[in-house]
Amino acid sequence: MGSTRGGARGGPAGGARDRDGEGRARSARPRDGLGRPLPYGAQGVARQPEGIVRGPEETVAEAQALLDAGRPFHAHEVFEDAWKTGPEAERGLWRGLAQLAVGLTHAARGNLTGGPRLLRRGAGAVEEWTAGAGAVRVHGMDLPEVVRWGRALADEVERTGASVDAGRCAPRLR
Repeated sequence: MGSTRGGARGGPAGGARDRDGEGRARSARPRDGLGRPLPYGAQGVARQPEGIVRGPEETVAEAQALLDAGRPFHAHEVFEDAWKTGPEAERGLWRGLAQLAVGLTHAARGNLTGGPRLLRRGAGAVEEWTAGAGAVRVHGMDLPEVVRWGRALADEVERTGASVDAGRCAPRLR
């Protein structure tokens, strides 16, 4: 049985991998608000551009808007950009925030094991960075509150055994 969507795995015709402008493998499949791939040709949400260099204030504001809109997968991309392009001294902070956003993504997708695990890992990373930096408010973020949020949401998902509404459960970074 042949695929009607293109190559051997439903990708581009001829089975070639999707590539970005720099030749890196990058799926061109549309995605839903939680980052799940949709079939080629389906209407998805706008993809978050990757590799954007933003200042910390812009990073926090953009990530918060995406979190509030129920798009934690896309917020994770914003945090990942900060992690990869920001100052070395802040990489642990941005990595932890990205993990928290991915944890929320998985909890909203119904991954009742991985979601809490990633939420706790991200909370631990942010807490560790905070202790090492000797600061609890950075770029306007209340980091102890963000840590509490991540752990509380992990507990809730495990207690209820149910997925969460990503927009309703989004953290307040500031």
